This record gives sequence, C-alpha cells and structure tokens, in this order.
Amino acid sequence: MSENEVDVALGAPIEERATRLAELPEDQWFDRKSVRIDPKTLAKALVAFANAEGGTIVIGLNDGEVEGVKRHASHVNALRQASIDFTVPPVRMHADQVGVRRADGSTDALLLLRIPPSEGVHETHTGDCYLRIGDESRKLTQTLRTQLEYDRGVSVYDGTRVAGSIQQDLDQAALSAYRQAARAQSTYQRLLQARSLLTREGELTVAAWLLFAALPQSTMPHAHVRVMQYGSIERGTGSRHSVISGKDIRVEGRIPDVIMEAARLVDEWLPSRDALSADGRFEPIPIVPRDAWLEGIVNAVVHRAYSIVGDHVRVEIFPNRIEIESPGRFPGLVDPKNLDGISRYARNPRIARVCADLSIGRELGEGIRRMVDEMRLAGLTDPVFTQTQASVKLTLAADARIPAAVADRLPRNAESVLNALRRSRRPLGTGEVQEALGWARPTVVRHLRALRDEGLVAWRGQSEKDPRATWEIAFD
Repeated sequence: MSENEVDVALGAPIEERATRLAELPEDQWFDRKSVRIDPKTLAKALVAFANAEGGTIVIGLNDGEVEGVKRHASHVNALRQASIDFTVPPVRMHADQVGVRRADGSTDALLLLRIPPSEGVHETHTGDCYLRIGDESRKLTQTLRTQLEYDRGVSVYDGTRVAGSIQQDLDQAALSAYRQAARAQSTYQRLLQARSLLTREGELTVAAWLLFAALPQSTMPHAHVRVMQYGSIERGTGSRHSVISGKDIRVEGRIPDVIMEAARLVDEWLPSRDALSADGRFEPIPIVPRDAWLEGIVNAVVHRAYSIVGDHVRVEIFPNRIEIESPGRFPGLVDPKNLDGISRYARNPRIARVCADLSIGRELGEGIRRMVDEMRLAGLTDPVFTQTQASVKLTLAADARIPAAVADRLPRNAESVLNALRRSRRPLGTGEVQEALGWARPTVVRHLRALRDEGLVAWRGQSEKDPRATWEIAFD
C-alpha cells in the first residue's frame, strides 16, 4: 500500500472513514495506535518514521473499533507534545483531528499525525534510535545507527531546494496525472506539501523538480539514463568498441518518463533465446526475465545519488547479460552480499514515495528480493552487485543456476566464487579469486576444490605448485 491509500481513506464520508482506516494494512508509511498509548511509546514510532521516509499515524483506532479522542483531551495533549518531550532533536510533525462515527452512531474524532522525512537522525529521550522498516519500528544497533548517521549526509539531497524555483515551473499535465493517480482532492500545493516536495519557504525541492519539471535536465544534466547495446560480450575499446550503431541512446525527461522509455528500449533490444513453453513448443523468451531487469532500472533511477553530478545511470545490454550501473554506493544499512536479508532504505525518500504512489517499482529491499526470485524462477544465477568507490553495478546474467542438490553439497557461499569467475570473463589464478572476494586463501582454496569436485570449475596448470595455474567456469 502507498501513502495515497491513507489519503483516500481520510477523504471518505465520515460514516465510512473509520472502517476504511481500520482495514488498511500497516506499512512503511502508515501506523495505527490506540488512544491509550503512552507518549513515550509513541515517541518510538515518531523517531522511526522521521528517520525513514516519513508517514502517517492515526490515533484512536484499536482492533478495528473506534475509541476516539474526544473523551481523552488531556492525554491527547500529551500525545501532541510527545515529539517535544521525548524525541531528540524534536521530530517535526503536523497534528490534526478528523471526524469519525462510532458504532453507536455518535460523532467522535481521530488524532492524525503527519511526519515528514527528516534531514537528520533522531532518537528517543532514552537514547534509542529507531527506523521504520515495513510495518515495524525497528530499534537500531549502535553500528546501524552510525551507518544511518553517515547515510543521512546524502539521503536528504532530494529535499534540498532548487534555488529560485516555484510551483508554476512544474508541468501542469504531469501534476494533474499524479493527483489523479494519488486520488487526491486537494490543490496541487497541498499535495506537494503533503509529500514534502516544497520547502518551508515554498520553493521546489530537488525531488519535485526531477519528478514534475518539464525538463529536469535543464538544470540537472546528469539526471538521465544512457541505454546501450553491444554486439559482443566484451565492450572493447577504440576501433574494437562493440556498441551497435544506433544503439546508444540518452534518455531524458521526468523520472517516471525516463523509466518508461528506458524500459521500452530494453524490451526492444534485449536478446532472446528459444525455450520450451507450457504448450510444448519452443518460443523466444528474453535472456533475462523482464521483472528482474525492470526492478533493476527502477532502483537505479529512484535510489541513485543525484548529488553526484558528474555521472549518470547506464543500462548496458550484452548478448549474455544486462548490466545496470548507478551513481552512489549502497547506503550503509544495505549489505549487497546478503541479498535474502537486505534491509530497506531509501536514499531519496520523497522520490520513492511519489513513485510508490504511481505504482512504479517495489522499493529498495523488496525490489532486490523480487529480482532474486525472478532470476531463480528462470533457473538463472542470482543478481550480482559490485560496488566501486562511487557507484553500484548490477549484473543480471543468463547463466544457469547450480542445481539445488549440488548446491546442498557445496560449502556455504560457494556461488560467490562462481560469480567472481563469471564477472572476470577470463580464467583467474587463486590469488586473483582471493583478491576479488576478500577472503582468506585457505577458504578460497577449499571452495575452489569443492567446486572442482562437482565439475563446476576447471583447474588449468602444469603442476600443483604452478604459479600460473588458473581456474575457470566449466559448465556455463
């Protein structure tokens, strides 16, 4: 569910409002609390939302029933003060009340708290730090808190102002389409304010500009996607550069349009292979599942570091793989080596929320897990993420996955060794594998020998002590 579902429920007739709010699932942007909640406990949720992407808390609903807040005036005042009394620094929020009907037909009200994403890191008065992840307000360890503080230096860039910009600079047709998608009844200004797309002074944020300006690249030329197709599995250099003529296109425009156009080009250019269909006939299918590479493009565009002005997103299509590179390293809360347990974290929370309203992508974390699932369902190897000093590269390769029975016999993380050999596109010595993985030499040797015993890698050398001996993939 996206934040616009909450707005739709709040805009329902008073007789339906409580029921609709009670039926909404709690998620990244929405939570329900009993009116009896202690202000100190409420502070944990306020901190979690502020440290993540912001959100809405509705107070006065409990187990689907309307408790209301009218009979709890003094306690409601304490809840309104929770951010001042129990969060450090105080979480910025907007409090309001909305009318509802109780089961007996009488009129009551709910307390509505809107929390925007914060520019800094907040904690409770006891020194605990929380982050909203899915439907949980998760307490962070000291290590994760330190990483959050580090990441906050770049994560708020989409909330900085575009100097001299005003709402009238935005494309009115794009705003109208967004308001319709969000099913909002408010003015454009109220809608932009609700998504933290305007500064307190009324100027546009970077997020608003990238999402709704007629041509964002007029002031941010780096905010584009370059799509290329190669005729060889290697890029080549100089006269041997293998980009196909006419297949190197720079895609510009608003973020939603850039994603759609880049996806159209990949749909058109991605090679296919013949595969047996359900009806017993061979049919051409893309070498990489569409849902996998589309999530990769969405994540690259939505979560790239727009503060890095000298680089852009690249989508490179090869005969045997697709590579997507995006400026900015993974945030510290994300471990690219642990794809199944990756944490959700949005570098650009305002952009992420609007794209969720527009049903674009599944967000960082969920989107990555979806890529993994799609590749595994297609019988292909897991996505591989490689970090440089200033970027992340995703590789989706059309390489067959190890059979489950074989994988069970191998040491844990053996597939990382195979991925290192695949990425190199050439045989590697033991030391080179060790350097690529950052593992101890005995661990690398043990994994390589296990893979060799299963016939997955081949050793090429004159003797056991041959310094020029290499390892290579034996089954792709």
